[in-house]
Amino acid sequence: MGDLSGCCALCPLTSLLLLIQLPTGGSAVGFFVTGPLDPIVAVLGGDTELPCHLFPPISAEDMELRWFRSKSSEAVFIYQNRVEQNEGQMARYAGRTSLVSDFLAQGQAAVRIQRVQVSDNGLYTCFFRKGGFYEEASLELKVAGVGSAPQVRITGPEEDGVRVVCTASGWFPKPQVQWRDLSGEKSPAFSEAHSQDAEGLFSVEVALVVRDSSAGNVTCSVLNTVLGQEKAMAIFIPEPFFPQASPWKLAFLVSLTVLMALLLGAGYYTWREHFRKLLVMQEKENLRLEKEQEWRTKEEVLKDTDELRTELGWRKSAYLAAWRKAQLYADWRKEKFQAWPVTLDPGSAHSNLVVSHENTTVAWKDTNVSSEDTCSVLGFESITSGCCYWEVEIRDGDQSEWALGVCREDVNRNGWYVESPDKGFWVVGQYKSGHCARTVPLTRLSLRQVPHRVGVFLDHEEGDVSFYNMTDGSHIFSFPRASFFGAIFPYFMIRSGDVSLTICSKEGWSEGHPVPHNSSFLEEPVSLPGEGFSSGSAANAPSVAETPLLPCKPEAVSP
Repeated sequence: MGDLSGCCALCPLTSLLLLIQLPTGGSAVGFFVTGPLDPIVAVLGGDTELPCHLFPPISAEDMELRWFRSKSSEAVFIYQNRVEQNEGQMARYAGRTSLVSDFLAQGQAAVRIQRVQVSDNGLYTCFFRKGGFYEEASLELKVAGVGSAPQVRITGPEEDGVRVVCTASGWFPKPQVQWRDLSGEKSPAFSEAHSQDAEGLFSVEVALVVRDSSAGNVTCSVLNTVLGQEKAMAIFIPEPFFPQASPWKLAFLVSLTVLMALLLGAGYYTWREHFRKLLVMQEKENLRLEKEQEWRTKEEVLKDTDELRTELGWRKSAYLAAWRKAQLYADWRKEKFQAWPVTLDPGSAHSNLVVSHENTTVAWKDTNVSSEDTCSVLGFESITSGCCYWEVEIRDGDQSEWALGVCREDVNRNGWYVESPDKGFWVVGQYKSGHCARTVPLTRLSLRQVPHRVGVFLDHEEGDVSFYNMTDGSHIFSFPRASFFGAIFPYFMIRSGDVSLTICSKEGWSEGHPVPHNSSFLEEPVSLPGEGFSSGSAANAPSVAETPLLPCKPEAVSP
């Protein structure tokens, strides 16, 4: 037992009681044996070790050590009189076991098993004896092996579909097999059969009946639940493979439909003639009531419209009085910000990214190759003052990882890194955990709709960075106020997928620098009863009062 603190089953009180109960006297020896609490996982064909420890940590060099299976006579390994003993050892372990004796003097011993087999899977017992005193402990070895990749083939028509069979062999333990369609949805298997060969390895055969002629590809995946490793294979099913419908069946269905329509028509005609006069009178009364209700509805709509216009005018005036703190619609915010003509700097792009000739679009150079780096590119123009914004269109970003925002000029973008404000990055995007703002801790965003066109609003003097969904104008996220020193650059990152980030057309944008802060753009803030404004949306930001239009705030979560 090399690390006593790792044995969570013993507390100090329990250890003291056990030590009190140990034999005492001049030559008596007392100890107990512990093994690992969790099962030991070994890969088929590789090597593994089965460790056991003594407490208290006394020398085991002169002890008798044994590792055996369910019965003490089934010896896996024997150590006695300071040498390994082959007599009494199970035949299937001969030549495959050895003692790891580096720490015998500290009471730690392990038996190494080479060329792990399926038969090695199961429970083991380690046995330590000195003189007439002995103790033992149990441990479990889980053997796992990944076999062949699945083979998928079409075997022929089945009922009203096509039968597809998936086979794989050489797996242990029994693997999980799953069918998926082109959209990734799971499909229940038609039949499933497993078998084991002489070495104990599993073979599997799973059949699926595909009834949708437009299904296209189906994928068979085989998963080793112990190692968490999976192998998969897809097959395309052409539409001609599906059985054609019988013409007699189609004719019968058409005839039945026509007959039912005729019966319903005849019944409806009889009923209509019988109650025709009554219906005409009722329709006239309903028309009179509808006109009266329509007149009342118009009056209410006109009244509600006037009230709404008054309310919107009040809210917009409130926004214009404190626009730097408001989280409202993007088109309202654009009145105080200048459209900034952003272009990409190819010299700052990671080698895995490709920038278009117009320097407005960045995409993954090869979607079949993954990178361990964080791949990013900066805007060519730096921002040193004023208020500006730009819009970015995200194409095919639903199943990809991407991010956009701003960063300081001196940030470290080499290799793999994580963006956060304390490292000079203010970004939002889509990651494996969903749409997030890269705060500390991570803030998961609750969006009304997936953004495909995002507006980035930067107030350099106020240290405010906000993001808006430019499709519906709704607020996405605002970082807590920061202090910007020096130049700030637009930032774009792509980590995986077919996504591309495109800076929207600058047609109609005014040239020059961002809008400066002066008295012509900032009015005196006004206090409104029950209302407040804040630019922070993160969980660790100051408390945020509801904004006049969009009081919803994203939920902060830990990464």
